[in-house]
Amino acid sequence: MEFFLLNQRVMGYNMNSQQPTANSQQPTANSQQPDACAAPGFSADALKERARTLTALLRQAAPEAISDGQIDIRRLQQLLKPDQPDPPAAQEHYELGWAGKAAARREIQQTTSDTLLPDAGNPPQAPHMLIEGENLQVLRILQKSYYGKVKMIYIDPPYNTGNDSFVYPDDYSETLAEYQRRTGDKNEAGFLNRQSLWKKNTKENGHYHSAWLSMMYPRLYLARNLLRDDGVIFISIDDNEAANLKLLCDEIFGEENFICNFIWKSKLGKVGTTKTISTAHEYIICYSRNAEKVNFSMLEKQKDGRKENLRQWGQADRKEDRPSMFYPIEIQGVEVLPIKDDGSEGRWRVGKETALNLLKNGELELSVKNDKYQIYRIFPNNVSIAAHGSIVSEEVGTTANGAKLLRSLGMNGFFDYSKPVSLIKFLANFNVACNDLVLDFFAGSGTTMQAVMELNLEDGGKRQCICVQIPEKLEENSEAYQAGYRSIADITRARIAKVIEKLKKEQPEKTTGLACAQFTLSPSHFRQWRTDVKEDQLHGQLEIFRQSEKTSPQTGHAQTAMLAELLLKMGLGALGVQAIAKSETVAGLTVHRVLLNDNRELWLCFEPYQSALKDEIAKARPAQVVLLNSCFTGEKADEQLANLQLELQGLGIALTVI
Repeated sequence: MEFFLLNQRVMGYNMNSQQPTANSQQPTANSQQPDACAAPGFSADALKERARTLTALLRQAAPEAISDGQIDIRRLQQLLKPDQPDPPAAQEHYELGWAGKAAARREIQQTTSDTLLPDAGNPPQAPHMLIEGENLQVLRILQKSYYGKVKMIYIDPPYNTGNDSFVYPDDYSETLAEYQRRTGDKNEAGFLNRQSLWKKNTKENGHYHSAWLSMMYPRLYLARNLLRDDGVIFISIDDNEAANLKLLCDEIFGEENFICNFIWKSKLGKVGTTKTISTAHEYIICYSRNAEKVNFSMLEKQKDGRKENLRQWGQADRKEDRPSMFYPIEIQGVEVLPIKDDGSEGRWRVGKETALNLLKNGELELSVKNDKYQIYRIFPNNVSIAAHGSIVSEEVGTTANGAKLLRSLGMNGFFDYSKPVSLIKFLANFNVACNDLVLDFFAGSGTTMQAVMELNLEDGGKRQCICVQIPEKLEENSEAYQAGYRSIADITRARIAKVIEKLKKEQPEKTTGLACAQFTLSPSHFRQWRTDVKEDQLHGQLEIFRQSEKTSPQTGHAQTAMLAELLLKMGLGALGVQAIAKSETVAGLTVHRVLLNDNRELWLCFEPYQSALKDEIAKARPAQVVLLNSCFTGEKADEQLANLQLELQGLGIALTVI
């Protein structure tokens, strides 16, 4: 039974559990302000202090459990026990509601045994990764290895215009199993045909907005888990769902973590033939994991000794507006008052003390024009600092720039409204440092990946990017289909390959390590323990689990697939991207060595165990060793395993048997 228990510990993952991270900080009672209502000379109200502390903790860990600034006990119970019934109307709180919200919440609680299968042609090491597969399932898989590690997420989800395709349930009263049986959304092996779940959401659908919200809710929730404390998410959207998205994000991220709703001019000139308003903009909604930890870059403007009239002009420029700022300034033997051009009394822009200091420092200049004296303030050469505005500069570009870039890559007409690379670079420059991780789980044509690659070339950074794209089928009459592509994921792969080729040709000396590892959503390569078997079937299941892997790892590709899955589910990241493995022959066996953060190694072996391997392990002293239960064969298999466990335990080496 021991190998079974170890298998469950390594392969299982509870979506309700949250991984502690190095940069996560939880509020404590000591960080709270004293009870403002406590009378002087009396101690603070301990109960109120405790409630304030709990509210602060939940605001970070589960923002959706806070409603109107208070803990929503019902919502908290539903988070802990998803099957809790909905409350009567009298107990409801302020929140965004829609048909199917309870089902969307339950979707968050779902776990998966799926994994990411690396492509056979992947390089040994790559800074970026592209994942082909349904993004909700991929987000579940990423939880273990990337919880709290992503600095920036950018997504360009379906805008729900009535012509978008996305995953949604079309009957909110039926269970998932019923839905799968009715639609045939399982293949012969029992795995979901997720491609067939990609459906058109037309405006004739009675749950038009509800379907979109149910699609977005679990994805945003899981995405929030991946953000660092100082991380942010940018979401492109238009008027179709902007209002709903804002309320949805308030619930998921907490309204106190709202950063901005950027306005981006997405189109040039007049748009459409509408008789009312020509809409030429979109929105980019920005939220943070913890607004107090976010540190955005500032705008820097060089001031080159400019001059500015010291007299106030424009609004509130009269003496009576600020009487204290009407006073004489003596400069070069002349006494000057702030007299307006029409002869009326005005006022200076600064107070008298400030004016004297400016005069003393030589920063005031006397000017005579039309026999009238004026005083100008001279600004020294310096840099002014200001926050970015909420309206994105037109210099950032429009969708026309995105289309032009695709044309330059030989992909003209593939995407109607591709985002320009300059827009993603503009957003990334707010808070993404040189070694940060960027995620886009609605990758589309792969604009985000190209933006990250170009930023690294511009400043020598080592940013990493993860892009996820579902293999949504293309219409047969589309230009991309005619060009030989069969899914959007095919376009994503091709665009990234073309960009890498282009950048390597332009800057060969800076792009020697530029590469993108590719992965595909795949069923697990290991058997999953069934909890629904009857007692008389337990022995049979134990016999099956004598070999936990589904296929024998005789080929290199099979070993690579299992290696990639184990590293992901052990929290070490993607094979060849964050988790770098090197294979070598040790005691006649193939051993996969992975360097850990503490410079110690993890050893994994999938071939029949030889006693000589134990001696090599004892010499190398890796931090951990992972073996398959099927590695131990013959009549003395159990004895071999027991002896190995005892010896490695004595050496302080962890052994995991799957």
